[in-house]
Amino acid sequence: MQRYILTLRCPDQPGIVHALAAGVAEAEGNILESAQFSDPGTGIFTIRVSLETPAADTEKLRDELALRLARFDPVLTVRPEGQRRRVLLMVSKFDHCLVDLLYRWDLGELPVDIPLIVSNHPDLAPVAKQYGIPFVHLPVTRDTKPEAEAELLRLVAEHQVDFVVLARYMQVLSDDLCRKLSGRVINIHHSFLPGFKGAKPYHQAHDRGVKLIGATAHFVTADLDEGPIIEQDVVRVAHRHTAPELVAIGRDVERIVLARAVRLHAEDRVVLTGSRTVVFA
Repeated sequence: MQRYILTLRCPDQPGIVHALAAGVAEAEGNILESAQFSDPGTGIFTIRVSLETPAADTEKLRDELALRLARFDPVLTVRPEGQRRRVLLMVSKFDHCLVDLLYRWDLGELPVDIPLIVSNHPDLAPVAKQYGIPFVHLPVTRDTKPEAEAELLRLVAEHQVDFVVLARYMQVLSDDLCRKLSGRVINIHHSFLPGFKGAKPYHQAHDRGVKLIGATAHFVTADLDEGPIIEQDVVRVAHRHTAPELVAIGRDVERIVLARAVRLHAEDRVVLTGSRTVVFA
């Protein structure tokens, strides 16, 4: 028996689950796990299903299920459970998120393959070498940004990348690149959005006497730091904490939140529904 992960998004209406179950039955399949959500605000239905079937042809299975569900106008994905997502990591000079992701990946905690690390600075090449992952230094200036982004898209295609993770990559992606990689780029933001913008956010937080600091992992869109949110967390702090201590606490939260988001997306637990996400934890 082959195991698959299926996700479905469509306008909510009667008969969706019945049609899906019938399609799985026709494929001699068995549903192992199912989670669903109907959003009354948007009228969008989403479901994630783990199933097993003797069918070994993924495309054929998807086509057969799509035919059975066609009247619901679905957005449907079917992936063999053992097929790992291919992830391109991007980083600048801060290494904490990159090192954490690589450590978890090396332990087998992140079910992804990492074919490449791309950076606009050469500083973290030794980290990539330590884990045996190719490192590409891709400098970006205002004048070279279009060429650099074109090369990035070429690398995404060449390495058959499923999604990109900005592990503290300190460059704003162009609107054009955001559109071309829509729903495929995850960023970690150094605040519980909305938050302090610009340089030294933790120092700004310290100056304002905040009582909570946190991090937000979200999909990248042309609207800076306003993409659909995947995961968030916060830590309570107090007046006694210095700005450097807030930076250290913030690093911990960023690492944890980004790792959770990458794992959730790699396991097809995140379904985009417009400006929001449904996350089947």
